[in-house]
Amino acid sequence: MSFKPWKQPLLAAAALVAGTTAATAQTNNVQTLIQHERFNEAKAALGQGSTPENAFELGRIYQLRDMPDSAAFFFNKASGSSPFGQVAAGRALLAKGQIAPADAQFDAAAKATKNKDAKVLTMIAQAYAETSDVKNVDKAVTFVNSAQTANKGKVDPALMLARGQMYMNTEQGGGEAMNSFDQAIAANPSYAPAYYEKGVLDVRARNYNEARTNLNKAVELDPSYAPAYRELADMYYYAGQYDQALSTFQKYVGLSEKSPRTDAQYASFLYLTKKYPEALTAVNTSLQNDPTNLTMNRLKAYLLYETNDYAGAATAMDSYMKMVPAGKVLPEDYSYQGRILARAGRPDEGIAVLQKAITATTDAEKKADLQDALATAYTSKKDYAAAIGIYKSKIAAATDKSDLTDVFRLASAYDNAKKYTEADSVYNVILTAKPTYGPGFLARARTNNNLDPDSKKGLAKPYYENYVELSKAEGADPAKFRSGLIESNYYLGVYTLQVKDDKAGASAYFQKVLEIDPANKEAKNALDIINAKPRPTTTRKTTTVKKK
Repeated sequence: MSFKPWKQPLLAAAALVAGTTAATAQTNNVQTLIQHERFNEAKAALGQGSTPENAFELGRIYQLRDMPDSAAFFFNKASGSSPFGQVAAGRALLAKGQIAPADAQFDAAAKATKNKDAKVLTMIAQAYAETSDVKNVDKAVTFVNSAQTANKGKVDPALMLARGQMYMNTEQGGGEAMNSFDQAIAANPSYAPAYYEKGVLDVRARNYNEARTNLNKAVELDPSYAPAYRELADMYYYAGQYDQALSTFQKYVGLSEKSPRTDAQYASFLYLTKKYPEALTAVNTSLQNDPTNLTMNRLKAYLLYETNDYAGAATAMDSYMKMVPAGKVLPEDYSYQGRILARAGRPDEGIAVLQKAITATTDAEKKADLQDALATAYTSKKDYAAAIGIYKSKIAAATDKSDLTDVFRLASAYDNAKKYTEADSVYNVILTAKPTYGPGFLARARTNNNLDPDSKKGLAKPYYENYVELSKAEGADPAKFRSGLIESNYYLGVYTLQVKDDKAGASAYFQKVLEIDPANKEAKNALDIINAKPRPTTTRKTTTVKKK
């Protein structure tokens, strides 16, 4: 799964060098608290925003926490006729998504300083950097360029950090972003936020070695840099190292403040690492403190589905869909909703939801996920022909022919439809492409067992034997082969006994089953039958009846 069910806070310029902004209310202390995502402590230090500078920083905190109404309120408290006040007014507009009016306020602030006050220009650049809705950076970059001119060519790390984050908010700005962070580091080699942002960019690009290097450097420079641990956890998650991801994320939780926000992120990460029961417990705990949290209500429905409580999942999803604004519904929400309805005995409703979502989705990856959910919904309705049609369509449209996931699903759909010959043909395609794919041999063995239910032809035998041999290969994980080996050896034992009438050979297979699973009743019963002593035959005395 590539999506995150929560929105990470934007920390573009959360750590500022003292003196780079006019909002110097608490300078380093508050900036460090914000950088470390200790937002409640930062709020406490700022009080109720009684000064414009304090109100400005409170606006930033609420914006970083994705609370636009509160952000706009405090930015407006800081607004006024001075260049600083105009920047605050512009930020209030940006927080509400009103980009053009915000641009006008920033233009007025820059004009009032004749484009010569680097601090004001840097504040404007940071405003754009901390607003993910700004996708076109051309306007924002003009303020960066003006600030560089005002600095007389001297590189300001905070300004370069803001420039890089601007480009990170665009689709194709990775190169410019990395260049900006490198400039920040060249100007200040001990500037932890720049290493952090480089690490974030590396994680996004799946450049794991560089990500680890840069994020560890950020932590080395500032051991309390909590967001770096969160990004390291993401890196391990994307690399499939779920245990390492979870333990690293726990370090992040330990360093960041205890709050409903961090509770929610921890629950989310438990979900991503497939710790579903633990995640559900964490979600329920979080909802006790914050019952209207959209992310937690979303995850509650997801997790009830993953823990097989389909009726509960349907109720939770209905509640969530009534709560979430239309613009914040994710494609994954429809995917889960469709599957939940299908499993809760309402497959037609689920299918209708998924079909509508597929039509409305333009993102190819998300559309493919929705198609998978639709196929699952058809399968739950036992409409296997429809599921087969979806997988055939996906396979035909796939650009990466080496990805056999949908091919395997197609074979499984044929199995469900009892079209075993077709399924066997598809498994042959898979095993030709991946001749060491254990699950493929196990699935093909089962299909051939269905083609040969009395085992007289031994159709499943070579595939079970191949599976057993794969389990002996160097580096094979015994835990992954355990259940398949029990199945394979039991089948081979039954075949050897019933078809070949080889009791010694059959016993050896059943003994292998018991080596793996000493309590296996089927293998014990088979051995009891083989080892049972034959009953002695008795001869009846016959009596002769004399004829009279």
